[in-house]
Amino acid sequence: MIESAIAWLLAFLAAPEVGLTSVFIISFVSATLVPLGSEPAVFAVCKANEDMFWPAILVATCGNTLGGAVDYWMGYYAKEAFAKERSSRWFAWLSHYGAKTMLLSWVPAIGDPLCTLGGWLKLPFWPAIGYMAIGKFARYLTMTAALLYVPDGFWRSLAHALGG
Repeated sequence: MIESAIAWLLAFLAAPEVGLTSVFIISFVSATLVPLGSEPAVFAVCKANEDMFWPAILVATCGNTLGGAVDYWMGYYAKEAFAKERSSRWFAWLSHYGAKTMLLSWVPAIGDPLCTLGGWLKLPFWPAIGYMAIGKFARYLTMTAALLYVPDGFWRSLAHALGG
């Protein structure tokens, strides 16, 4: 039952007519504490249709920023879970630099927990979300543009090497 539901969801998200919807959902989920990368989805949509570059970047930024907001609110309401870590240098660093630390929300492995810690520290919500959006936009813009400049022959040889 679960396998068929996952297969259906993956088939749905891979459908060309729901490209931006897929980008939004994947980037939202990947911004939560679920280990999932959204850059391949953004790249795939942009590679399939170069006119979708800016819409895909903006939709991914929105989805990822909203996921970061979910992380923020989880942290906001999870004080007891982090109470023993309060004296760590992360908390001191976040307290010192404030909402601007959310610029680092794009960094793999630490970005999403950083959003959670920002909520726990009750950093100002709208400035934190603004800085999150700037950091996430910069990541999607940089990663997607870089991937689009890789020659198609490289992707074909990679697919062939992986058995595709």
